[in-house]
Amino acid sequence: MEPKENGNQSDHVIEGPTNPMVTPLLNDLYQFTMAYAYWKANKQNERSVFDLYFRKNPFGGEYTVFAGLDECIKFLANFKLTNQEIDYVRDSLPGSEEAFCDYLRGLDCSDVEVYAIPEGSVVFPKVPLMRVEGPVGVVQLLETPFLNLVNFASLVATNAARHRFVAGKSKSLLEFGARRAQGPDGAISASKYCYLGGFDATSNVAAGKLFGIPLRGTHSHAFVSSFMSTDEIVDKVLHSADGETTCEDFVSLVQTWLTKIQYLPSLRGFFSETNQSELAAFISYALAFPKAFLALVDTYDVMKSGIPNFCAVALALNDLGYKALGIRLDSGDLAYLSTETRKFFCTVENELKVPGFGKMVVTASNDLNEETIDALNKQGHEVDAFGIGTYLVTCYAQAALGCVFKLVEINNQPRIKLSEDVTKVSIPCKKRSYRLYGKEGYPLVDIMTGENEPPPKVGERLLCRHPFNESKRAYVVPQRVEELLKCYWRGSADEAREELPPLKDIRDRCIKQLENMRSDHMRRLNPTPYKVSVSAKLYDFIHFLWLNEAPVGELQ
Repeated sequence: MEPKENGNQSDHVIEGPTNPMVTPLLNDLYQFTMAYAYWKANKQNERSVFDLYFRKNPFGGEYTVFAGLDECIKFLANFKLTNQEIDYVRDSLPGSEEAFCDYLRGLDCSDVEVYAIPEGSVVFPKVPLMRVEGPVGVVQLLETPFLNLVNFASLVATNAARHRFVAGKSKSLLEFGARRAQGPDGAISASKYCYLGGFDATSNVAAGKLFGIPLRGTHSHAFVSSFMSTDEIVDKVLHSADGETTCEDFVSLVQTWLTKIQYLPSLRGFFSETNQSELAAFISYALAFPKAFLALVDTYDVMKSGIPNFCAVALALNDLGYKALGIRLDSGDLAYLSTETRKFFCTVENELKVPGFGKMVVTASNDLNEETIDALNKQGHEVDAFGIGTYLVTCYAQAALGCVFKLVEINNQPRIKLSEDVTKVSIPCKKRSYRLYGKEGYPLVDIMTGENEPPPKVGERLLCRHPFNESKRAYVVPQRVEELLKCYWRGSADEAREELPPLKDIRDRCIKQLENMRSDHMRRLNPTPYKVSVSAKLYDFIHFLWLNEAPVGELQ
């Protein structure tokens, strides 16, 4: 939901986070111990700047999709500690003073500013996804919630985008992960961010209602095996353009078509007697959903029972003016079975003169992931839609993205975090970030500059430097320059800011951004690293501050 304009930003009405557990107490204890220590030292109101970023792209790739920003802004809008929460914090900090509780009661985000890359953007290591400015006491309490809201969201969205890339644009991708996700929170979040990352629909009804995601689903093996014969199908009337058809007449029509299929010249001897309990289940499901009949066909035998039974029911529906949707395969050799199924459908279309029957949708599931879809592509298959669950929503290939939240400036003084591991050295000071595009329209490099440096200009040569490796540098003449960080929260300041777009618009942005990336950055195996750089002036300052802050050793 977009905020409603009503005076100052602190008065904006923004719908709260989906998960009611996302409160100021969703924090590591040390955030509150630091808040108390800041308060004791009278530092709580010092103006601070923190960067939220990550150090390495996930899944062995060279890109990441940024997600979770809207939940962060909603969290800011609703940030307030209740009296019960404050009492709990006080009890958790033995010896803390009552005046600190008064300080906590007055905390809000009216003096906080958040600048961020638009959600759904393709992003890269080291570049701040969010820059958070404000009193250090309150900003410190945003660290864990923001990391929680961004880490998993961006990881799942990236995982979804990678599955979309390997499946191709023409295939439908369905998220089926609710039952395998890490609890209700994980299931809801995964459905939302898989859709953002390029999936077409979800089986998760709650996520569909919350976020407007299209729903898809059929039936399970239990439904099929619950039937014994066509005798138990309840009496029901099926309405069509030609009038009404009783259940008994429909069963008879299905049996007639099954016999015709069995004796088609191309299929003679292909199958004999199909499983009648499966046929009963298909008939019952078709009577319940004549406009959306999609059957799971691998309960007994795909080619000798499931497919013939489905075709007979689909042809009977066709006689009454309805069009079946297709089938789902949930086991077996998906490349072989999908190919044979397509041949069967085409035979029915050609020999029984049923236009369009050969184009029935073939959906495949069964613990699919990037690797299995890639293998199917190499083998050749006839799958139109992939239902993906476990490996997608649990991000099985990588447990976490590893975003961090680092102080880069306080009271206008740049700060740096040093480490023997150079990848963990932070880039100090308040920065601006730009994406530079080349002649072909693809992004070439992201560059960070000091806040007061002049921005890069189109057509002007610019030296881009690796922030830590002296020998890695290159000149770039950008054909287009895009500033990345935009203001999404200005606290109580009555100034313009970016509105939160609906999920569908964020998804569209993600798809467009991914399509605009060079293919060598996107490939699964040995992708080309995307370049992230700093300006020459910022490079010099980083190393000056590094030398200034690092203690000088003495050899004895």
